[in-house]
This record gives sequence, structure tokens and C-alpha cells, in this order.
Amino acid sequence: MKDEELKERERMEEARRDALARDITRDFFDRQEERKALERGWQVNMNFLRGNQYCGVSPLGEIVDEEAAYFWQARGCYNHIAPTIDARLARLSKVRPSLSVRAFSDSPEDMKTARLCSNILKAVKGRLDLDGVIARATLWSEVCGTAFYKIVWNFDEGKLLGAEGSEPRREGDVSVVALSPFEVYPDSLSAESMEEVRSLIHAKAVPVRDIFERFGVELAGRTVEGVALSPTGGRGSLDDAEILIERYTRPDGEHPEGKLEIAAGGVLLYEGPLPYENGDRGERIFPFVRQTCTEMPGSFYGVSIVDRMVPLQRAYNAVRNRKHEFLNRLSMGVLTVEDGSLDAEELAEEGLAPGRVIVYRQGANEPHFLDFGSLPSDFQEEEERLANEFILVSGMSELSRSSSSAYRVTSASGLQLLLEQDTNRMQASVESVERAVRAAGKQILHLYKQFAANKRLLRMTGEGGETEVYYFDRSDISADDVEFLTEYDRTPAEVKEEILSLFQAGLLTDGEGKLSDDTRNKILDAFGYGSLENARDITHLHLRKAERENIVLRERGVEPDEYDDHAVHITEHTRALLSGGEDDETIKARLAAHIRAHRALEK
Repeated sequence: MKDEELKERERMEEARRDALARDITRDFFDRQEERKALERGWQVNMNFLRGNQYCGVSPLGEIVDEEAAYFWQARGCYNHIAPTIDARLARLSKVRPSLSVRAFSDSPEDMKTARLCSNILKAVKGRLDLDGVIARATLWSEVCGTAFYKIVWNFDEGKLLGAEGSEPRREGDVSVVALSPFEVYPDSLSAESMEEVRSLIHAKAVPVRDIFERFGVELAGRTVEGVALSPTGGRGSLDDAEILIERYTRPDGEHPEGKLEIAAGGVLLYEGPLPYENGDRGERIFPFVRQTCTEMPGSFYGVSIVDRMVPLQRAYNAVRNRKHEFLNRLSMGVLTVEDGSLDAEELAEEGLAPGRVIVYRQGANEPHFLDFGSLPSDFQEEEERLANEFILVSGMSELSRSSSSAYRVTSASGLQLLLEQDTNRMQASVESVERAVRAAGKQILHLYKQFAANKRLLRMTGEGGETEVYYFDRSDISADDVEFLTEYDRTPAEVKEEILSLFQAGLLTDGEGKLSDDTRNKILDAFGYGSLENARDITHLHLRKAERENIVLRERGVEPDEYDDHAVHITEHTRALLSGGEDDETIKARLAAHIRAHRALEK
């Protein structure tokens, strides 16, 4: 009896899993059909960017090539979209933010946490080539209007800790990938932010061998075609593959930790709670960050600049082609011949070669060219008007696109003002990149807070360019008690120019107009001569020694050395007292006694 009950429960469980897999698959196809029109628009944008500008969407909703009305019609493509996108990407790469963390207070604990978080983000940026990931996401957002970052914890990354049987066991690390909008399906196309989405699907064509390695489930596989594999509308296909569907659902009353359900080929591969505590207060949210080119009210997906430029590109191509057809008629001519006066077929095949003798029937009218007059000025005026509209619609002037300007501006300040105006026109896109990178940085730190259980090794850059080796675990990370900043990477020339301006304004000198040794070292380092000055000056070494003494003084008293730079040490120890981080009266007494000892030796 018990065996029958067990078999019945197993049968019911299997039926439930099959029904859930069908529900996930049906949900994916419904969402795909709902946004089909949007996908076709993205495909048209990508085709226009590539130069395939004689395509459109048929009444059946498919991408089709537009045929010429006549065989002789010119169908050249004069692509203004590609250089505009190149210029926008170049400008966005100039203002791409780098993450840093600022402490909430001057206490040593907060400053230590902020410094650790900043260095963790720097290490992730270098390991994952985060700039390349941001560049790929920005390309998708500029062309299709929207892009996504997926931030997950990869247990197959990181230092090797040992082995469980034949499988290696690693400490794990963060993974950040850029996703195209073709892969992400929200439950509502009218949601205006990721917070308004209750359920999100990430679907992608994956080889079945990768599915087996990840989930241990063997699938038959098939040939996958269409948008899931080829967003541009090509005929690409992937054999022995399936569409891997991951459905994420936010926490609710019934499921306080949310749900993650994964299916492929009609088989349920995984079900469980949302895996990551990546919210601001440790709650479980989607491991995705959304980035847009331009927001659209009442829409989850943003609007691309290419959307606005496609009608202009069609009109510009038409004007240029009609202009060239007119010039061809002027240069090659259209010959009129009286019927039966000569061999018209031979004339049509061979044309009018220079020096050719035309023999026509006696008494007939001689062949002659039609007079089309000169090229109408309307062609030139319309071409110039459309070219100016490209600037208006894209927000990129000729100075940014071709390093030339129609304005008669030659001064450096004037040209810089024009470039800044282009940057201001792109402010919405810049702010979206900032928000996305900041949100991704928060999720990265939350993942380390959740999974970095063991001591991990991190090489940190300290004062004076020194490299420090630091061990940390998740207890040292406080992603909710730090403030994220997005700083822009400036060129060396810009840094030098700012330093010279500050120096000329007298902001780097003391009351007597002199530079301190520390300020001089930093200026020389910015100009590339830091190592030369550091060979003679050892102030930064005294600073590091004073910082180490501050740490030791929390446990026991320390006597100063005769060779210490007492002024530097007194300043650093006093900073530790005034920062507010030392509340223990015993520690304060040790610091005060240490400062008195320095002053005694200084006399």
C-alpha cells in the first residue's frame, strides 16, 4: 500500500512538473507574440545600421526586402546612421563612469569599508573587462533603445579550494554580462521601470550539451532559428540546441523569497526561490539592470535614436538616388529615334561609343538627344535640409561626426563649447548609463556580501601607489552603509590642465605661497614624474607608518621612534582622534599619550 502511495505521489509530482514546464513555455511564447511588433522595429534598426536600408515590415509582420519599381532605378545607400551611432558611442565612452565608494563618515571603520568596496569594484572591473561589457550594452541601447546587465554569482570562478569527488570546488566570483533586449521579456510592456515588473523571462538559444553540464538533464535538441538566435533577421540556425527559459517572479505573500523557474524543451530543469539577496535591504530581486537610450512614457523598452533617423534615411537615399538618375540622363543622354530609321536593338545594346558612325534611313529624321535642362536646385536644397535634420534628430553635430563645423568657429574655447552642447543633448543617455552602472555596482557588492563566506585575497592600492595584500570576508562588506559615486575617467591631458589651473589660482599652496612636500609629490606623479620625486621624499612612508601605529594603538601602547617625522605623525594621529571613530576612552588615552611623546621628541 505504501509503495502504491509513493508511486502515486511520484506520478503526481511528475505531472505537476510537466504542467509547470508547459506553463513556462506557453508564457514565453505569449510574451514573444505580444512584443512582436517591437522586435521587428529593432530588426529594421539593425539592418539600417548595417547598410541594408531597403527593407521593411510586411502586413504579416515579417521583415521583407523592398523591390525596385523599375529595373533601372538607383538603389544606393548613403548611410548617415552608422557614423552617427559611432560618434554617440565615442562620446558615451568619454563619459563612461567608473565606480567608487565614499564613506558616510570620517570614522576609520567607515573609511576602511568604503576603501575595501571601492577596491572590490576595481578588481571586478579589471577581471571582467567591465568597460567592454558596458560598451556592448551601450551599443544595444543606442541601436534598439534598451539593454540589460545580468549580475550573477558563478560558482565555477575564483580560486580553487579543493575537490568534491571528481569535481573541482572553487570559491566563486561575480559574473556580469550584457544582454540584448531580444532576450528579456517582462510580464507588462507598459511597466516604466524594473521595479514595476512582477515577472521577467530571460530566454536564449543554448546548445543541449551546455544544458546537460549545468542541470544534468539530457535533451534531444533541435535546430533553433529566428529572433532567438539571429536578431538581425538572418537565416542563421543552431543545431542540437534548445531555448533555455528562465522565469523570475518577485516575492509575494505566497512566496516571500520569490521564484525562479527554468525550463527547456518542455522539461522543467529547476524551481526554487530567487537565488540572490541583491536588494538594498537584503531582499531578493531580479539579477538584472536596465539601461535605455531615451525613456518612453508608459513603456518598458526605451526609444533609440535610430528609430527617429530611419524615415530621414529613407528620404535622404531617395533624394540622392533620384539626383544620380537625373545626372545619368544628363551625362549618357536619352536618344530619340524615328521608328524604322535604323537598327534600334543594336543601338540599345552597344550604345553611343565615341567616334561611332550612325547610319539612318534616307528621308527619316536624324536621331537626337532629349534636352533635360540643368539639374534643378530643389535637389540640392532638399539634400541639405535632410542633412541638417539628421543633426537635429540625432543630437550630434558635424563637429562630432566628421571633426568639421559649418560654423566659423576657430577658437579652442568655442569648439569646446560646441562639443559640450553635443554632450548636453545626450544627457538622458549619459544619466541612464550612470544609473545602470551604479545599480550594477550595488548588486556586485551584495553578491560578495552573500557568498564571500571564506577569507578572500584582494590586492589593494594604498597611499603613494603602494600595493597591499588584504584578506576579507562578507562581514567586512557593508553595501548598504556606503555611498556610490560615478566618477568619469579623465584623460591625462585634462588632469594636467586642471592641475595647472588650480596652481595658477593659488589653491595648491599654503598661506606663504609654498607647496607642501605631499602636494608636490602628487603633482609630479600626475605629470609622470612621481617616481623621480619619491626617490628623494619619504613623507608617504611616514604616513603609512603612522596609519599602522593607529591600528596597533587600539590594542596596546606604542612608543615613537627618533627617526619619525614627528609633524607628519602628529597630524595623522590627531586625524584619527578627531574622526569620531575612536569612542573607547582607553584608545583615546593611548593616542593622546603617543602624540605627547612625539611632541617631546620633536623639541
